[in-house]
Amino acid sequence: MNYKDTLKYMYDALPMFHRQGKTAYKKDLTNIKALCDALDSPQQKFKCIHIAGTNGKGSVSHMMAAVLQAQGYKTGLYVSPHYKDFRERIKINGNYISRNYITQFVEKNMDLFNQVAPSFFEMTVALAFSYFNNQKVDFAIIETGLGGRLDSTNIVQPILSIITNISWDHSDLLGDTLEKIAHEKAGIIKSNTPVVIGRKQAESESVFRNKAKELAAPIYFAEEIVKLSAIQGSKGLDKVLFDFDGTHESVKPSLNGIYQLENMNTVLAACSVLNALGLLHIYSSSIASAFENTAELTHIIGRWQQISSSPDVFVDSAHNEDGVKYLVHQIKEIPYNKLHFICGFVKDKPIDNVLSQLPKDASYYFVKASIPRALDEKDLLEQAKTHGLIGRSYKKPKQALRKAKAQAGKDDLIVVSGSIFVVGEIL
Repeated sequence: MNYKDTLKYMYDALPMFHRQGKTAYKKDLTNIKALCDALDSPQQKFKCIHIAGTNGKGSVSHMMAAVLQAQGYKTGLYVSPHYKDFRERIKINGNYISRNYITQFVEKNMDLFNQVAPSFFEMTVALAFSYFNNQKVDFAIIETGLGGRLDSTNIVQPILSIITNISWDHSDLLGDTLEKIAHEKAGIIKSNTPVVIGRKQAESESVFRNKAKELAAPIYFAEEIVKLSAIQGSKGLDKVLFDFDGTHESVKPSLNGIYQLENMNTVLAACSVLNALGLLHIYSSSIASAFENTAELTHIIGRWQQISSSPDVFVDSAHNEDGVKYLVHQIKEIPYNKLHFICGFVKDKPIDNVLSQLPKDASYYFVKASIPRALDEKDLLEQAKTHGLIGRSYKKPKQALRKAKAQAGKDDLIVVSGSIFVVGEIL
């Protein structure tokens, strides 16, 4: 079996949530436990930090990995989903897992997969844990896929848990109130293990405090223990300033979206807690280096990323109510002549609250990503009209981008957003 055949087996034979939706979601940990038991429990053989939340958990995961790399640790990073290459999900010090390891892992464990019948995500988590153990990482940063309590990653015993924030997403699976969603995210809190909460919110604070008290887990709210400030430039954050361990730092962040300020504050708080509890000793210079070089150190993509200029073209995978609120705020801070907005979404999530926030004075290009879950571009066009958004539909994201570039002046702004799969096809 070659690498291409291996991926085909994984995509075709194993239910894949991010392509298929809720039919591929499994609400228990039975399969991942069976897989890891058969693999000699690799998740128990390395130290890790476990990260959940509605928005920002991917950015926080990459920045935490960058901090540990800058500190000199061999650092594994597991995130999901991927934009272009499956191997984006599993990295060590920013380097993708090898194709050979993936192929050999699948070939070696084919009988196990046939017996357990895992989902794509369950198999991928087991692969990541096996790889990190095999490569003897010092630490691994593990991002949840969906929720927390029943997420396949939730069999780790971390030294620290982080929950970024709570907002509306996957409410059909996680609950129809923010409190219910918070309960699912709180499922990653472990007994006697510190947890950092990135955003203090009325709807979730008591949920997190009660869960932490039940498990004797020290709980910290980031905004109560650290504070960053920022100088904003014309296209994002220009400088971030913070004090840590008696040292003042001023850095130009490589992830410069305005919303990243909260994520950086969460990372700074996590580092402060790790130091205060004697779990690690992280230097302020490592944090500064990480913030300046996260993109280079971890190869993160798709977060307020400029991909061309004249006209400026930015991609950002904001796809829910909270994410789009920050994206719209970002756009308002940028000087431009006319806004061209390319977007596409999945069909199994309500998007009225997303569409209602988008600027009414933009030219819209409605698209459909090449996955089964994608919302039809013509249906999106009709739904958008009810919110006063005017534009045309296109079958492919790249076709829409070519059209937008042809119609835009050099001082216009083109933004590509919505489903991660739309952004992935553009990158």
